[in-house]
Amino acid sequence: MVTFDSIRREDRSPGYGWRGFTRWLRHRLPKGLYVRSLLIIIIPMLLLQSVVAAVFMERHWQMVTQRLSMAVTRDIAAVIQIIQIYPQDADYTDITRIAREQMGLQISVEPDGDLPPPRIKPFFSILDGILSDEISDQIKRPYWIDTVGDSNLIEIRIKLDDKILRVLTKRSQAYASNTHIFIVWMVGASLVLIGISILFLRGQIRPILSLANAAESFGKGQRAESFHPRGADEVRRAGLAFILMRERIERQIEQRTAMLTGVSHDLRTILTRFKLQLALAGDNPDLQGLSDDVDDMQSMLEAYMAFARNEVEEDVGEVRLSDILAKVEADFTLHDGKALTYSIEGDDDISVRPNAFTRLVTNLASNARRYADTLNIDAKHSAKWLTITFDDDGPGIPEKNREDVFKPFFRLDEARNLDASGTGLGLAIARDIARSHGGNVTLGDSPLGGLRAIIRIPA
Repeated sequence: MVTFDSIRREDRSPGYGWRGFTRWLRHRLPKGLYVRSLLIIIIPMLLLQSVVAAVFMERHWQMVTQRLSMAVTRDIAAVIQIIQIYPQDADYTDITRIAREQMGLQISVEPDGDLPPPRIKPFFSILDGILSDEISDQIKRPYWIDTVGDSNLIEIRIKLDDKILRVLTKRSQAYASNTHIFIVWMVGASLVLIGISILFLRGQIRPILSLANAAESFGKGQRAESFHPRGADEVRRAGLAFILMRERIERQIEQRTAMLTGVSHDLRTILTRFKLQLALAGDNPDLQGLSDDVDDMQSMLEAYMAFARNEVEEDVGEVRLSDILAKVEADFTLHDGKALTYSIEGDDDISVRPNAFTRLVTNLASNARRYADTLNIDAKHSAKWLTITFDDDGPGIPEKNREDVFKPFFRLDEARNLDASGTGLGLAIARDIARSHGGNVTLGDSPLGGLRAIIRIPA
C-alpha cells in the first residue's frame, strides 16, 4: 500500500538526492562547448596532480624528512654520550671541533638553567613534528627547539644533568627543503599543457562556431556563401551535410516558385480571355456574377504567387523601423474612425529583407484596421531580439483557432473572418516571412479586448 509517508521517504532517498545534486550541478556548469572541453582537460589533470602531490607529500617528503631528522638526532645523541662519558677540557674545544667538522653541528655547552618556554608549533610544519618525535624517542631528555622562521638554521637545546647543550644545525640537514621544486615543476608543466590545449581547442571550436553562424544566417534568410567546411573530419561532415541540406531547400523553393509561376502564366492567359469575352459581351446583368468570379480568381492567383514567392530572392538590408510604422500610420489616417499609435524602444535601424518585412508588418496592421478601430504597436529592439506587439480592440480570434489561422487557405467564420475577400493566406504569409527571418508570429489576448499579434525575430 502506497502512503503519503512512503512517498516522502522515497523523495528523501539517496537516489533522489543524487538526482537533485546532478540537476543543480548541470544548471551551474558552463553551457559553451569551448569551456566544457577545457574543463574535461583541466579537471582530470587537477585530480591527478592532487593525488600525486598527496602521495608524494605523505610518502616521499615525510619519509625523507624523517630520515634526515633521525640522522641529526643520532649525531646529537652521540655528542651527549661523549660529553657524559669522556673527560673534556674546560671549554669543550675538541668535542666542538669534532661536531663541527664531522657532523656539521655547531654546539656549545652552557651553564645549567631553565629551558625557554615552548614555542607555538606551526600548523603545517612537518619538520617540527618529526624532529620533536625523534628527540623524544632517542634522547629522552627535556628539550627545546626552534624551527620557525625563514632562517637556514635550526636551534635545539637539550637539558643535561648539570648543563644545557645548545645545538645549531642547518635546516637542510634535517628537512627535505627542496621538495617544493617537484610541485613547481608539476604545476609549471600543467600550465604549459593547458596553454597548448587552449590553442588546439580554439582551432577545433572555430569550425563549429562557423557552422553554427552559417546555420543561423540561413535560418534568418541570409546567404552564407563564405562558409566552407573545415576542421576535424566529423565537423567537416556536419558542414558538408549542412551545405547539401541548404541546397536541397533552395532547390525545393525554386521548384515551387517556378511551378507556380508557370501555372500563374497559364491561368493569367485564360483569365485574360475571360475578361476579353466579358468586355465584348457588354453590360449584361446576367454576366455580373461571372465577372466577379473572374476578379476573385485574379486575387486568388496573386495571393498564391505571393505565398510561393515570399521574396526569396531579396537580400538582407538595413531599414528604419520608424519609416515602416510611419507608412502604416499614414494608411490608418485615410480611414475615418481609425486610430493608431506606436512606440519604438531601442535602435531604430534593423537588418531584414526590407520588402518582405514591410509586407509582414503591413499585413498584420491591415488585418487590425479591417476589424478594429484602435491599434497600438509597441516595438522593442534589444541586442538579441526584435519584438513588435500589435494590440487592437477588435473581435479577436478564439483561442482554439489561433494556430489554425496560420494554415494556408484556412477560413475563419467566427468573430473575425480574416481575409474575407482573399484566400486565407494572409497570416500564413506573415508567419512564413517571420520564420524565414529566423523568428515567428504568435497570437494572444490583447489588453484592449481584441487580438494581440507578436512578431519576434533575431536582431
